[in-house]
Parts: sequence; C-alpha cells; structure tokens
Amino acid sequence: MTGVNFTLATEFVLLGLTDQDDLKVFLFMLFLLIYTIALVGNLGMILLIQITPKLHTPMYHFLSCLSFVDACYSSVFAPNMLLNFVVERETISFSACIAQYFFFALFITTEGFLLAAMAYDRYVAIANPLLYTVTMNKVICVVLVVGSLVGGVINSLTHTIGLLKLSFCGPNVISHFFCDIPPLLKLSCSDTSLNELLLLIFSGVIALLTFLIVMVSYVFIVAAILRIRSAAGRHKAFSTCASHLTAVTLLYGSVSFSYIQPSSQYSLEQEKVVSVFYTLVIPMLNPLIYSLRNKEVKDAVKRAVEMKYFPC
Repeated sequence: MTGVNFTLATEFVLLGLTDQDDLKVFLFMLFLLIYTIALVGNLGMILLIQITPKLHTPMYHFLSCLSFVDACYSSVFAPNMLLNFVVERETISFSACIAQYFFFALFITTEGFLLAAMAYDRYVAIANPLLYTVTMNKVICVVLVVGSLVGGVINSLTHTIGLLKLSFCGPNVISHFFCDIPPLLKLSCSDTSLNELLLLIFSGVIALLTFLIVMVSYVFIVAAILRIRSAAGRHKAFSTCASHLTAVTLLYGSVSFSYIQPSSQYSLEQEKVVSVFYTLVIPMLNPLIYSLRNKEVKDAVKRAVEMKYFPC
C-alpha cells in the first residue's frame, strides 16, 4: 500500500562508545564528571547573572540563555550515555529515540543562532557604545532569543518529521551513544535520499547564515576597535570578544565536521569521537570560557563567595 509507513522497529539498541569492559568504568567516571561540571557551571552561571545587578545587560542576558540551552543540551545525552556504561545491552524505544533527536536538533540549532545574536550584540556594544542600551533594548533581545528558538524548532521538526516517514524494518542496532540522524538513516529500509538532501541543505544554510552573521559582525568590530586610540581601550574591547570567538570556533568546527559532508564520506567512528565533543565537552567548557576570560564574571563570582562566607 503506497504511502503507508511500516515502522516495524519498536526499539533500538545503542552500542555506545566502546564494548571494552576495562574502559567502561573509566569512561563512566570521566563523563559523569564532565556532565556534573556542565550542569553546575551552566546553572551556576544563570544564578550568578540573576543575583548580580551589574550583569543585567543584554550581553549577559544572551549568556544566560546560552547557559540554559547548554544545560538542557547536555542532559539530552548524558543520562543515556552513562547508562550505556553500566548495562550490558542498552535499548531505547522508537518514540524515545525520535524525541532524543528532536531535542538534540532543537538545542544545537538554537545555540548556533544564539551565538550569532551574541556576535551582533558585541558589534553594537563596541561600534556604538553610546547607543548600546537603546539599540539592544529588551524587545530586541527577546526577539533575537525567540527567533533563535523558532529557528531551532523549524530545523528540528523538519528532520524529525522526515524520520517519522521512514520505515525501519531491518537491523535495529545503532553504532552510537545517542539517536543521531546519520546512523538512523543507515538503518532505514526506505529511500533516504530526500532526508540526506534536507540534512545537507539545512545544516549548510544554517551554518553558513550564522557563520556569516558572526564574520560580518567581527569585521565591523575589528574596524571599530582599530579606531580606538588607546591601547588599553583596544585590549579591553578585544577581551570582551575573545570568549565568544572561542565558543563559536569550538561549536562550528565540530558540528561542521560532522554534518556538512557527503554521506559517502561519513564515518560513524569519527562521528562518535567528534559528537562527544559537541554534546558534552562544549557545554562544560562554555561557562568556564566565559568565567575565566571575563573580568566582570570573575568579580561577580568573587563577591558571591565573599557574601556567602563573609556576610558581614
């Protein structure tokens, strides 16, 4: 019967990162530590921004949203990954697998758009400092955050709906630690050419669009910084961008390596290594990058610690 979706697979088996028992204990402890640091770091960043009036600016509003996305993002993968190290055979239901991919695509796309919005915010702050609070008002900030979320929802729904239209009537073993779209497409007994094309187009367009926004913003930022006469002023301006540039480079580099390539060149083993980086390591690194390289955040942390231990 044409047009009917015969989805016979009711569950998938996740092989995880390794089948070597001697490595599982070590990896479990390592990724538990990474996940804990990611949660504590990102939730701590959100709390710090909320309780520090000096950080109630558009820049830190975006950083708070980024931390929230990172906390949710890492939680999509970490519980299943950790479970995979302690059970002999980890299974995930078809619906849970699709839901996991939906939230993965939602959060990673939203993060990409948020980083682009943060680049524009830095441009306004450096190029037009006197008009910064007027240009980056609450309405504009909300629009940019909501727009980032809408972009994530559109991208995620497109690929998720495409997966739901496929049939999985053969092997159900996923050589990965989460339900990513490339290994799922390899398991489908349907024609996946449209899914692969949409994946390449959407990933390419979103990556190119957000990357261009970042690059154009930084071209104008550099031009504005070079017009600053004092060396101290130029250094301060550059330092406010260093954390953001580091976060952008880490995310775009790892995700582009995974998704913006023909399926014929796709390697599951390479993907597993790279995906660990952008699913768990980056959410852990972002709050560290923004706290260690940002004087205002370090001062806020210092004041928060002093208020706790030396309230008088």
